[in-house]
Amino acid sequence: MNKSHFEITRWHEIDAGHRVVGQGGKCVRLHGHRYRVHFTLANEVLNDIGMILDFGVIKEKLCTWLDYNWDHRLLIWDEDPMLHGLLAVDPEGVVSVPFNPTAENMAHYLLTQVGPALLVDEPCLLIAVTVEETSKCSATVEAQ
Repeated sequence: MNKSHFEITRWHEIDAGHRVVGQGGKCVRLHGHRYRVHFTLANEVLNDIGMILDFGVIKEKLCTWLDYNWDHRLLIWDEDPMLHGLLAVDPEGVVSVPFNPTAENMAHYLLTQVGPALLVDEPCLLIAVTVEETSKCSATVEAQ
């Protein structure tokens, strides 16, 4: 008997600023992107109506999390020496994150922290997250 593997992907866009501490080039300066984040979920079986998960659930849980926590915010590493000064200027707009906010680290955090917490009751797995900084540059992290 053939075993099946099903995957679905939904993407969502947010606008956010960041800087990459220690990058050594222009990304060390404060700047922003129109990020496109792709969430890929998988399961070996489909539900009774033939789906892994309704795309609306991904929107409700993961996309809403992005909108509420990262959209139109400045993501700053909690070890960045600029953090406290930026928080003093805009405490509502600056978000301290536990990682240097590269596309790779953002994708990893969404895959390993945010996704599992928000999808804990869903019958599927978040298996990959891709974060596009531009139409030419992206980072993907896959579950192992």
